[in-house]
Amino acid sequence: MTVLLDRPAVAAPRRTTARDPFIDLLRVAGMALIVLQHWTIPVLSFGGARLTTGNALSTPGAWVVTWLSQVMPLVFFAGGAANAISHGRSGADGPRWLAVRLRRLAWPLLPLAAVWIPLPHLLLTLGVPEQPLETGARLTGQLLWFLAVYLVAVAATPWLMRLHARHGLRVPALLAVGAALTDVVRFSTGVEAIGYLNVAFVWLAVHQLGFWYAEGRLTRPLPLALGGFGAAALLVAFGPYPGSMIGLPGAEVSNMAPPTLAMLAVGAGQVGLAVLLRPLLLRLPTARLLAWAGPRIMTVYLWHMPALFAVTGVVVVGLGIDTPVPGSLGWFAGWPVWFGALCLVMWPLLRVFARFETPPALPYGEGGWTPALVAAGLVGGGVLALTVCGFAPGAVPFAAVLAVVGGLLATGPRARV
Repeated sequence: MTVLLDRPAVAAPRRTTARDPFIDLLRVAGMALIVLQHWTIPVLSFGGARLTTGNALSTPGAWVVTWLSQVMPLVFFAGGAANAISHGRSGADGPRWLAVRLRRLAWPLLPLAAVWIPLPHLLLTLGVPEQPLETGARLTGQLLWFLAVYLVAVAATPWLMRLHARHGLRVPALLAVGAALTDVVRFSTGVEAIGYLNVAFVWLAVHQLGFWYAEGRLTRPLPLALGGFGAAALLVAFGPYPGSMIGLPGAEVSNMAPPTLAMLAVGAGQVGLAVLLRPLLLRLPTARLLAWAGPRIMTVYLWHMPALFAVTGVVVVGLGIDTPVPGSLGWFAGWPVWFGALCLVMWPLLRVFARFETPPALPYGEGGWTPALVAAGLVGGGVLALTVCGFAPGAVPFAAVLAVVGGLLATGPRARV
């Protein structure tokens, strides 16, 4: 890993508190690829009263695509760089920085909850079949897993920055060791729950690499790319890891839920490849695209699956049209129509809900670590509950949203003394 600190092999950014177009591009491109993948891979059929779901990437050999299409490592890497840059811009005021980040992450959840808490009850009364409706309501919440984990990374950023300043590369190295030991215990004992320790080890390790990029010290991307992808290939070839970097129906082991050492290796490879391509990417005419997409990125993430469920409800459940066999002529011919229908549904959702990307400008006062951490705990706990239970009818989603609202109130205006 020390090779990363040698003379730059590509132009590296100097430490700055300004926005970095490369990081913005990774965030937008990563989100676009997530949406494209979620809209493309479902294999759906409806018989009687039950919606059956499959995955187009279950096709033999298609797992290779996931080493690039599974972009969550790049999203966490970009998040780490963005957090380092914005934290540096805020100076030493960690509590205020955390409160601002919490508001920006949690505020867009409120309209999603306002729609999805009553919606299942309404649709049930209108005669919508229960099982497809519950599937959509649960998956809408499960998609929030990323936000739950990212909230942990955001809340820990002030301390992770201090560890980074003191210990450097030893921090991601130790996190990688933790990921390896977690997998050893998981696979040797058969206790799957132990693997969820890697939610912290894997994603925080990639997040930590973003700090190095923000300082302009991630200067040897080629060895990182070759080493990451090479290590992943060895782990898949000789270890207990599947080739796919997304969970597939019927697979005994998933590299994603919980994340594994193989996922961390692919993440390191993706980071190295992205930084290697940085000079080329920055020459692309993306300024207008980033200016438009950046303020809408959370809305796209939160609402692209409801758009999918709306189209599925009409086409698959309502009209009884199953998705074609992946890779068939019908699948390729029908994909533009399917994608176009999804975009038509997504566009008004984006127009209506993108305004919630910006929290209200209130006279926020000074706050200390106690209210900031209480707010982070409430928001994180609420998002985690929604991740586990979704928006299926019941008391849990309502209580979870109340926790998120409580967390937002904890960051609210304070009287100035």
